[in-house]
Amino acid sequence: MITTNKEILARIYRALKPYRAKLLISMVAMAGVAICTGAQTYMVKDFLDKIFIAKNDFYLYSLTIILVLVFGIKGLFYYTYHFLLEKVGLSVIMDYRAKIFEHIHIQPLSFFHNHPTGTLISRIISDVTLMQQAVSSALVGILRDFFSVVVLMGVVFYLNWKLALFSFLVLPVAAYPIIKFSKIFRRLSTRSQEETAQVSNMLYETITGNRIVKAFNMEQHENNRYNKQLNTLFEVTVKDAKFRCVQHPLMEFIGGIAIAMFIWFGGKLVINGVMTVGEFFALMTSLVVAYDPVKRIGKVNSTVQQGLAAATRVFAIMDIVPAISDKAGAAVLPPFENSIEFKGVGFHYEDGTEALTDINLQVPNGQTLAIVGPSGGGKTTLTNLIPRFLEVSKGAIEIDGCDIRQVTMRSLRDQIAMVTQQTILFNDTVRNNIAYGSLDRSETDLIKAAEAAHALNFIKELPRGFETIIGEGGARLSGGERQRISIARALLKNAPILILDEATSALDTESEREVQSALENLMKNRTTFVIAHRLSTIKNADRIIVVKNGRIVEDGTHDELLSLHGEYELLYNMQYH
Repeated sequence: MITTNKEILARIYRALKPYRAKLLISMVAMAGVAICTGAQTYMVKDFLDKIFIAKNDFYLYSLTIILVLVFGIKGLFYYTYHFLLEKVGLSVIMDYRAKIFEHIHIQPLSFFHNHPTGTLISRIISDVTLMQQAVSSALVGILRDFFSVVVLMGVVFYLNWKLALFSFLVLPVAAYPIIKFSKIFRRLSTRSQEETAQVSNMLYETITGNRIVKAFNMEQHENNRYNKQLNTLFEVTVKDAKFRCVQHPLMEFIGGIAIAMFIWFGGKLVINGVMTVGEFFALMTSLVVAYDPVKRIGKVNSTVQQGLAAATRVFAIMDIVPAISDKAGAAVLPPFENSIEFKGVGFHYEDGTEALTDINLQVPNGQTLAIVGPSGGGKTTLTNLIPRFLEVSKGAIEIDGCDIRQVTMRSLRDQIAMVTQQTILFNDTVRNNIAYGSLDRSETDLIKAAEAAHALNFIKELPRGFETIIGEGGARLSGGERQRISIARALLKNAPILILDEATSALDTESEREVQSALENLMKNRTTFVIAHRLSTIKNADRIIVVKNGRIVEDGTHDELLSLHGEYELLYNMQYH
């Protein structure tokens, strides 16, 4: 976990490395802007002494032309550095968003249990945007102001080194509020983003669960809950605004004291003839212009602290090492031929809760294995271990004698297809949903898969057929249609191992009949693991195991298990008697 600004800035600097050429050009342009600003302030001396006091015509014409040229060159330099730094900042943020997205997708299922969806969305959108403001806007301001202060203080030293030394006494006083407010802004930004993440979580939950909210007439309850969270966020942001608003007048007041003292001291020198009026006003202009960047640093301080706090949270996500990953030198799993074997498999969650204990099971190629048992018994956990969504805590799972932990996850998952109770479809075309994971397959293969899944007829009736956008989660389709699209997707993948997790439990009788027929096509010539609550759907399975409290308590065919008068018979009688 990153804790110091130094570590955060070091990582941001590493992210900036690919853009060093642009940064170098922008820094040269910044130096150009600073030099032009210094020239403008220095010219105040000649304007006053040679034009307004000496009343010299030559300087009136020449200095005004030079001033226009200086402004033009300064504008060109300003555009160059500002655009380049903005582009670099936006590029870095795009890189970070891509990296976080990639990093999230290599995490196991347990990661998503511990990190709510709304929080992850907040990290990618809100936190990275705050980083952008710090890297882009603040970086532009701080570097520009640094060059300006250096050049302008150089002008002041050149004109009168004694007054320059006096002005340096003010800088520590001006810097104190910036340092003091930094800690406050950092703390409030962290709180603000945590509360924003909670707002995102509540939005996601209530929008995705809108049917339940409406069904139970809980709109007002959700409104109250959301408003309470908004008020908490509001209080934090108001407190942040209060400190931001007090910082500026405080800096102005410090600057006002410094300028008053400078006028008194400089005025004495002019009255005594030590300094000309033009020199004094050139010094005055340089100091006023130099103090502006110091005040601006105070203004961007809040933005910088928000960016650093956001970076801390972004890096915290990016530094999570995937609990499940390919081992060094992992082999490619050969095509499945013989059997899948569980050897003394145990699994427990991070909190130590035992989910599976001593699972010993051999499933030959082509067999349909049904897994039944009471809810919470470990059925889904058992099947999640096969594609390594979860990692075995004890024992091993072997495919044709190869421990699945010794092969690449890509080659393992290439040989597994899934159809789950919760149908996962994307807000895309029917075609792209069926071809998901098999994008290189031909049109003929796509149509055959849809036909085998009993989906072709209703697809043809859609407004644009295979090119119809089906909405978020397939919202424009019925439950049975969504399930048949997911079956077509599994058929097109044509993997030798199939996992069906409660694939028909959420359907009505008519839809179930259609889906069951599609599933039979899908299960042909495949090694299939079927999790089912409706025992009618697995009567014809080659083999049935009963899982209870994380253990296999019965194993056999439908008739064999009924004859045992045990757990399976109890489940059967609960459904049919």
